[in-house]
Amino acid sequence: MKQTLAQKLLRTKSAERAADGAPGHGGGLGRSLGLFPLTMIGVGATIGTGIFFTMVEAVPKAGPAVILSFLFAAITAGLTALCYAELANRVPASGSSYSFAYATVGEFAAFVVAACLLLEYGLAASATAIGWSDYLNNFLHNAIGWDIPEMLRSPMIVSGKNGMEFHAGHVNLPPILLVLLCCTLLVRGTKESATTNAIMVVIKLAILVFFAAIALTGFDINNFHPFYAAADKHGPGGMAGVAAAAGTVFFSFIGIDTIATAGEETRNPTRDVPLGILAALIVVTVFYMLVAVAAMGAQPAHLFAGQEAGLAVILQNVTGKAWPALVLSGGAVISVFSVTLVTIYGQTRILYAIAKDGLIPKTFQTVNPRTQSPVSNTLIVCLVVGVVAGLVDATFLWDMVSMGTLVAFMVVSIAVPVIRHKQGETGRKGFRVPFGPYLVPGLSIAACLYLVLNLSGVTYTVFGIWMTIAILTYFAYGIRNSRMNRSTASQGELTH
Repeated sequence: MKQTLAQKLLRTKSAERAADGAPGHGGGLGRSLGLFPLTMIGVGATIGTGIFFTMVEAVPKAGPAVILSFLFAAITAGLTALCYAELANRVPASGSSYSFAYATVGEFAAFVVAACLLLEYGLAASATAIGWSDYLNNFLHNAIGWDIPEMLRSPMIVSGKNGMEFHAGHVNLPPILLVLLCCTLLVRGTKESATTNAIMVVIKLAILVFFAAIALTGFDINNFHPFYAAADKHGPGGMAGVAAAAGTVFFSFIGIDTIATAGEETRNPTRDVPLGILAALIVVTVFYMLVAVAAMGAQPAHLFAGQEAGLAVILQNVTGKAWPALVLSGGAVISVFSVTLVTIYGQTRILYAIAKDGLIPKTFQTVNPRTQSPVSNTLIVCLVVGVVAGLVDATFLWDMVSMGTLVAFMVVSIAVPVIRHKQGETGRKGFRVPFGPYLVPGLSIAACLYLVLNLSGVTYTVFGIWMTIAILTYFAYGIRNSRMNRSTASQGELTH
């Protein structure tokens, strides 16, 4: 039976098909991950970005009240994490919120979510790699007294006083090298990458405890006065500034989504993915708040604007010595490596899931039979991430990442009551969102909308262009090549 356009747009996969899918060319992804590496993937994707980099962007908007920005972002992420945990139990598939959307609200909405996730992960990987360059330069300066030449650590496209500027001949080389290292690890296989990531995460947490312990020795309560930023070129100030800063730092919580992308490579996904999501969120929130309070207490808010390798500089100013900054910068170099690694990993697994469904070319689902990893997919993603990281200023990327994350989170929240209706309230083991299918998802959607409304006009413009490209791609390629479309066509032929 031939489907109407509306039926094609709204067609869904069962939760079982979303989880099983079709094997990639060369075989399926190997199930090698347990609870601890899953949690470390989540922590690795999260801690590092918000603390090491975005305070430079967020503090000028919110002032010392940036602590409230982190708290509000954490509450919003927590509400969404509960939704992710239930959906990960019900649809333990690779692809995260894309797969959840396909099993609940339909193919077209799933493709839109996929476009948001690609924006979220691709730009987040580029942005964190760019920040890695600052800490690497600080580390080299303190260790051997050498600075990377300006032309080799500054991008071609930058945000200047008069808007966008082009600096011919400039390239940010360190982020390109970082992406190359991540690519090498990822093509070797998931188990090896996850082990390396877990080691780097443990080092990262130790470094942040080290930072907080030293920064708190220089704590000055006067640095929290005035608590709210005044309205200026950085933002509207007051609680509006807090909301704007929360939107900027919110992308730091994409570790939640990264855990859910690994459902197809987890040995016991219905148990370990929900537990991993909640465990990672708790660890992340505790460390974010600890470091944010210590940093704001050790340095006046006005010094954060434009500060490179901010946490390392704070330690140097507090102690008057270079060695604490050297340790911090070295830890940040390792930390951001892990963030970039798992963010690129998440991007490749989302593309893998979309390709399995026929919505993008099969190249992205080709799995190497020896390493059980999507090699071609990984090479393409790393090429794009590396080019953006090497040529574009990170200032253009933070809010775009938050926009993609928040839209995807809202769809995940909508999916909870839908899948409860489809599968029923009873007879289902595993985690379920507390207080029924409407309260927590509703609060999650409201919190995400509040943050979206406080993002910049430029972010809306770029997001609109990106979504237009995505929608055109769906109607030009995806709707015809979808596995669901071919399946329906085959059933129609059998009935004639």
